[in-house]
Amino acid sequence: MTARSVSITFAGSGGAGVMTAGNMLLDAAGRAGWYAYMTRSSGAQIRGGEAAAMMRLSTSPVQSHDDQYDLLVAIDWENVGRFSAEIPMTADSLVVGDPDGGEFPEAIRAKGTRSADIPFKKMAKTIEGGRPNMIALGAVAGLVGLPEDAVLGVVRDSLAKKGEAARTASEASVRAGMAFAADLPPCPRLATAQGQSERLWSITGNEAAGLGAVRGGIRFVAAYPITPGTEVLEWLAPNLAKLGGVLVQAEDELASINQIIGASYAGVPSLTATSGPGLALMTESLGLAVASETPITVVNVMRGGPSTGIPVKSEQSDLNIALYGLHGDAPHLVVAPNSLADCAFATQWAVHLADTLQTAAIVLSDQSLGQSRATISPPADPGLRAVRLMPEGEAAERYRRYTNTASGVSPMAVPGMKGYQYTADGLEHNEFGTPSSGAADHSAQLDKRLRKLALHDYGTHWADIEGDGDIAVLTWGSTTGPVREALERFRASGGRARLVSIRLISPVRPEQLAAALAGVARVLVVEQSHGAQFHRYLRAHYDLPGSVRAFHRPGPLPIRPNEIFRQLADWS
Repeated sequence: MTARSVSITFAGSGGAGVMTAGNMLLDAAGRAGWYAYMTRSSGAQIRGGEAAAMMRLSTSPVQSHDDQYDLLVAIDWENVGRFSAEIPMTADSLVVGDPDGGEFPEAIRAKGTRSADIPFKKMAKTIEGGRPNMIALGAVAGLVGLPEDAVLGVVRDSLAKKGEAARTASEASVRAGMAFAADLPPCPRLATAQGQSERLWSITGNEAAGLGAVRGGIRFVAAYPITPGTEVLEWLAPNLAKLGGVLVQAEDELASINQIIGASYAGVPSLTATSGPGLALMTESLGLAVASETPITVVNVMRGGPSTGIPVKSEQSDLNIALYGLHGDAPHLVVAPNSLADCAFATQWAVHLADTLQTAAIVLSDQSLGQSRATISPPADPGLRAVRLMPEGEAAERYRRYTNTASGVSPMAVPGMKGYQYTADGLEHNEFGTPSSGAADHSAQLDKRLRKLALHDYGTHWADIEGDGDIAVLTWGSTTGPVREALERFRASGGRARLVSIRLISPVRPEQLAAALAGVARVLVVEQSHGAQFHRYLRAHYDLPGSVRAFHRPGPLPIRPNEIFRQLADWS
């Protein structure tokens, strides 16, 4: 039986090579001309515990997981039961595991799937240097119909630095797994891949965010590692160096954001990356960037909260703090990528906007986007760069750094420009930057900081709008992927509905959203948060037409396409 997509999970204990097998399968699929999407799941342990690579291979681009998995491969059973809720399966699904790998979890058995045994460890022992995870990789490749040359090519490239013995052993392990798969119960096989006109990229959302940052002009990064945002820094460290940039691992989040404010004040486009707990620590300094009109970009990769929360699972629950966490009236930018590839564009756009408007920009990604890996068409470079308005020539009179221009954006000098000295701090000030507590100065500067964001032309980038009909699905961020697939199914069933995925969360665009919702009688709001933060944000700032429903729930379980499809079908 051939299929347009096949969903697979590799699972086992931490250190069993689950993620390695998953990454290799994804890369092999891309090499063979298929698209692939993989999220990783694990416990909060630093090492060990449970690990799973959850994948979907497809003949067309894919942005979300399907409603259930066709194949579960357990390299061992020690911790797989912990993933039971994350691996929905049906009676047609196939579960494959090592009979010597521990007790078959009752939570998996209760799903009523088909099952088969593969003695991964025993087979590995028959091959000098053999690895159970490479046998599992071969078995999956054989079951779903991946060409042997694509898999072996990835193995050779991935292990190029490990030496000939390691490569030979892994190739033999893959071949053994593929041979064993011929005797296993069948599972769906991917339809023949269509020839690609371009080579697909294998990239994570965090890596894409790093790419967008350097494309936008970021040349200084200071950050403190935190799950799930650390990979942004890991990608930037070597790539910034190639461009003459610098990355500093600061002692904490407070140091990180203050360092990038200082670097930006000196004229260098600057960025930090963090997650919810780190963003909470940065809010006071974000206000400093807003008040001093110093451009910075903060990439916040959301995770389950509050407090330490669930560091390794996704949730869209930092929306409120990103929007409202700064004290006082502090207008700033909040931009949200809506796909893994969009992490590159949204971050690049945020860097461009921050410097253009001389303010702080927060990029709200999440664990689902940031730590997922996919094969995608190379993201285009839109040419957006960090370019700030600067004074020209020598100062003829005392420099008015915060002059109240019609656009709200005033020329920003950098240290060393003759005659353009000024004070930039968190105190309210007049046009010269001199601290002032006067009512007129305070009102004028508040208006200036708000006006520059309100008057800027954001073009069509503020949202992705697709389709038509009197039903609209309003969403943002990583939930856009399953919404898109649900809408495809809804249209295939004869329904009509449109998608509005908001990329520019702040400042709000009421006129643009009103135009996007013209003719809409029903609005479904979809998000992954317990408190319906996005729905409440929409209600606070926009007039939504007709009847409005909110479909929301917290992480860690992802929202799947069929859940959204049922909402639409039951409403139509």
